[in-house]
Amino acid sequence: MGTIKQGILGGFSGKVGTVVGGTWKGIHYMRSLPTSVRNPRTEAQVMQRTKFMVTIDFLKPITPFIRVGFKNYASRQTAFNAAMSYNVKNAVTGVFPDYEMDYSNILVSRGSLLPAENADAVAAERSLNFTWSDNSGVSNATETDQAMALVYNGTKGESVFSTTTGGRSSGSATLNVPENWIGDTVEVYLGFISENGSLVANSVYLGQKTIV
Repeated sequence: MGTIKQGILGGFSGKVGTVVGGTWKGIHYMRSLPTSVRNPRTEAQVMQRTKFMVTIDFLKPITPFIRVGFKNYASRQTAFNAAMSYNVKNAVTGVFPDYEMDYSNILVSRGSLLPAENADAVAAERSLNFTWSDNSGVSNATETDQAMALVYNGTKGESVFSTTTGGRSSGSATLNVPENWIGDTVEVYLGFISENGSLVANSVYLGQKTIV
């Protein structure tokens, strides 16, 4: 409750309705109360937060890779947040609350460098053998571009990756995986980064593979 100090035309202190009165250096003032915050758990907000959590669960095990893969989008935000923004919009599927990641639409690297061409991966003994066509000299691709290979194990919430797997001109690379992954189904991606690190290519999804 507010208190009037100098009659009905004087200043007051305290709260009266939606107004707060007070005195500062002998000057009487009034200010309105802040508008109440909207319900932070509206249906739309809960749906969006659920999409965020699904995306975070995928990105967290590959955070170091994301820092390289989305580095060119980190000028006004972190690379992780840039990856979050892209993948929430483009790679979350399903109907609330049963959202899940559409692995084929995920990008784990993004940029203007020419991506991998005719890329594939074949499971071998506790490893994945990557192959691609050497398209050096086409557009901005060079033979010294480094392959960025990533293997994501959704069952275990783990990943194995390398941002310097092999040169574009080599056409192949191998990535070893843990022994306890044998029998697990994994998601496989391949990107490229220029030798000086200034350019990154959009990653290419190579499908699901079963570790042998």
